[in-house]
Amino acid sequence: MRITDRRKLIGLYLDETWRRTRQAVALTVPPLLGIGSFKVTRVVVAPTDLRAVDPFVAEEILQGRYPLAGRVLDAGGDSPFSLELPTHQFAVRLHGFGWLRHIRADKTPEACDNARWIVDQWIGLHGVRATGIAWDPEVVSRRIISWLSHSPVVLQEAEVGFYRRFIGSLNSQLRYLQRRVDHLPEGLPRLKARIALAMASISTEARPSVVRRSGRQLDRELERQILPDGTHISRNPQACVDLLFDLLPLRQTYINLGHDLPQRLISVVDRIYPAVRFFRHSGGDLALFNGASSTLATDLMSVLRYDETAGQPFKALPHGGYHRLSGGDTVLLVDAGKPHSMRLSASAHAGCLSFELSSGRNRFIINSGLPRFAGEKLRQLARTTAAHSTVSVGDVSSARVMQSDYLGPVFTVGPLAVDVERQSGPDGSDRLSARHDGYLKRFGILHEREIRMNQAGNKIAGRDRLLQPDGQPIVDLPSAEAIARFHIHPSIVLEQLDPKKVRLSAPDGESWNFSIPLGELTLEEDVFFADVSGIRPSRQIEIRFAGPEIRWFLTHHA
Repeated sequence: MRITDRRKLIGLYLDETWRRTRQAVALTVPPLLGIGSFKVTRVVVAPTDLRAVDPFVAEEILQGRYPLAGRVLDAGGDSPFSLELPTHQFAVRLHGFGWLRHIRADKTPEACDNARWIVDQWIGLHGVRATGIAWDPEVVSRRIISWLSHSPVVLQEAEVGFYRRFIGSLNSQLRYLQRRVDHLPEGLPRLKARIALAMASISTEARPSVVRRSGRQLDRELERQILPDGTHISRNPQACVDLLFDLLPLRQTYINLGHDLPQRLISVVDRIYPAVRFFRHSGGDLALFNGASSTLATDLMSVLRYDETAGQPFKALPHGGYHRLSGGDTVLLVDAGKPHSMRLSASAHAGCLSFELSSGRNRFIINSGLPRFAGEKLRQLARTTAAHSTVSVGDVSSARVMQSDYLGPVFTVGPLAVDVERQSGPDGSDRLSARHDGYLKRFGILHEREIRMNQAGNKIAGRDRLLQPDGQPIVDLPSAEAIARFHIHPSIVLEQLDPKKVRLSAPDGESWNFSIPLGELTLEEDVFFADVSGIRPSRQIEIRFAGPEIRWFLTHHA
């Protein structure tokens, strides 16, 4: 391990120890009742939930069946919270109550009464002791937002006793989250907690001092976590969409109630939208980088219809470390960045210099993405370099993951420097050249990838080089073999025309030819982790090489 990496790891251990100590103290010291503390007496407004609803899910829940996180729990007439839950992700979604939105599709008295009974069951079984998955801060944040957003469903014709229990539980959750939020790890959990607290402050008739303080704290967290180019510090494209689902209703609720908006809220939303447009492929799908999974088209359109920033996508997101090449109906997105900190690397993927290619309505070359509901083993497998359309050396990832129950699966070794050069040719072509040092420590080499696209977007030339630290090409790769992988979307049919050429054909007849001038390419079995319906089999193109470079070409087949 490099000295700089060792120092970062020691620093992370110390920071984590200090964070846990402060958190433990915060949870044992009685909260002070005063400025900034919550005391909810009633819910005055229900922020809008923009996510799509499914009448089928509403009907299943009414029948005692819970289709969540790729599993179905048949509770019959029992409380789902009294049963053993199928998976961790199922439990997160059940306790988060985001499924309440589906009841909007069937707001009959019977459906609302059933939703109220489920909420009351949770209050009775989990509302007293703040332990387990139900009280994970991120789950608490989601539950608070869900209860507020869907309070018309839960509280419709509710008796006084239930209303008091509901308000009392909401108070307990808000005070718990308020005591935890300052000590949460850097990243989305802390930001989502700030959003939940700000939303509660204006939805429950909190004191003006609480509203102002919650807004200021949200402002500070937004400024810390949303980079100037609109990307989230996690570098996950899906994080931007998820945040819009909560920030847009929050902004509108401030406006509807006549409260002063947090200063950063409008500008941050205006920054996020161009980043979302940047990550959209030609067919409208979101790119699969750094923890992104497939996003439902209905969900994506739900937030994009509020986009007032308009304009063409940027060519680069320099703070997030991404580049976009486009021409005609072709879009090529490249990850040319690295985690912003070791702490944030716990959810990052080792996909430096990977790219995705789409044309027309089709995605052709992709990354494998993150499985939506799989177990931890598969989620970690999806983070490896081999699951991305880039080069791995010795079948080793460009970043090494440390499996630590204390720190989480952070990168202990990975790229420290990613150098990027972008040029436009006189013929209108676009050229991107980037190199990273993720293999420098173990193999003493740099990986450089160059991609050039013509103005029409129908010809792409690529080159992958292995370089010595001084930038000179290696003569031979010692004791290892490099593998360039190009993961193909499951909907694309591959046909090997000869040892150096493959045709990629989409269902609508569009096709591209992938070819190499030297060497041999092979077609291998693959898996696509990020499909909406679950993990699907797919295929990949592999080029193995031990020399200094390979060249490859993609040509649109008319």
